[in-house]
Amino acid sequence: MQKNTPLNLLGGLSPAQFMKRHWQKKPLLIRQAIPNMRPLIDRAALLDMLESEEVESRLIVRNGEKWTLKKGPLKRKSLPSLKTPDWTVLVQGVDLHSHAVHALLQQFRFVPDARLDDLMISFATDGGGVGPHFDSYDVFLLQAHGQRNWRIGRQKKFELQEGVPLKILKDFKPESEFLLNPGDMLYLPPGYAHDGTAVGECMTYSIGFKAPKKAELASQLLMGLAEELSEKSGSSLDAIYQDPRQSASIRDACVPAALQKFAFQSVTKAVQDPQMLNCLLGETLTEPKPNVWFDPPNHEDLALWAWPCGVRLDHRSKMLFDDKHIFVNGESFRASGRDAKLLQKLANEKALSAKEASTLSSTAAELMQAWWEEGWWHSEA
Repeated sequence: MQKNTPLNLLGGLSPAQFMKRHWQKKPLLIRQAIPNMRPLIDRAALLDMLESEEVESRLIVRNGEKWTLKKGPLKRKSLPSLKTPDWTVLVQGVDLHSHAVHALLQQFRFVPDARLDDLMISFATDGGGVGPHFDSYDVFLLQAHGQRNWRIGRQKKFELQEGVPLKILKDFKPESEFLLNPGDMLYLPPGYAHDGTAVGECMTYSIGFKAPKKAELASQLLMGLAEELSEKSGSSLDAIYQDPRQSASIRDACVPAALQKFAFQSVTKAVQDPQMLNCLLGETLTEPKPNVWFDPPNHEDLALWAWPCGVRLDHRSKMLFDDKHIFVNGESFRASGRDAKLLQKLANEKALSAKEASTLSSTAAELMQAWWEEGWWHSEA
């Protein structure tokens, strides 16, 4: 994939053109983004996933004006009949469980990996949907099977309906309407209201992106910062508050100004370390979701460990980097020189050849072995 090469996926636009003209700006309807599209996972396999604790799923049923929501795991027999209209199941993160779906998600890597989140599959019977709503993140809506009718519009009022278990807009005013067939795709920027209704049985793939809120990100970073600082005894931040010049006070509940200054200086000094914050950000962005588990090698395979070998990241692994660190599944490692270049290539290409792996230093090779034992990557001949 090249930045300036036109892609059928983007309706003939290059990634550079799409990002400049549409990303976070305006919708784009793409007819036959994927010609001859067929579901990458059939209905039976998808519905079987609802029973797994490793899969985040929801069942949404509409009965007139009444909506009900059930969160998974869900038994297959608890689902409404396929002949019953107006129900939907949403299966999150299907790319973590299907190699074919994971491969499809890779086609959207014209956006930085740090922003790419997951692929959700929506299966619906006739009339099924989740009501008019908006997302706080960018989304590509790819029709995989059947038809879905989309109504979209720029929303001025974001008040939600009361007494509904879903975030459904109270006053939705659509401006455009599209009927999507298999292979058609609709891109919507954040905050663009949309309402999709199944026309007959259908499956829609939603490719979503991370859009952390300032408060949430700050909270995660500050929690990580607190953990880091608690482990760094003896540093300047480990100093204890002292007040040898404090004058006597009688029944004085006022917080001393000196203590307020001490607290301010403590926090300010902590957040003024850009390397620490960058490191924590990388760890936060690669932290696996709670329902993600890795499959470590069995005892027989552990005994057969051999290096070097071809490396391929497990499709559940998240790997990013900056100019000083490599981040993998919520952990960070300093890297430089040839090791840094090769590990950065692994993050970008998701694989290394045995020849490339053989040039890693002994320290990096030990690290790779530790990652292999965690199930973060698998060997290739």
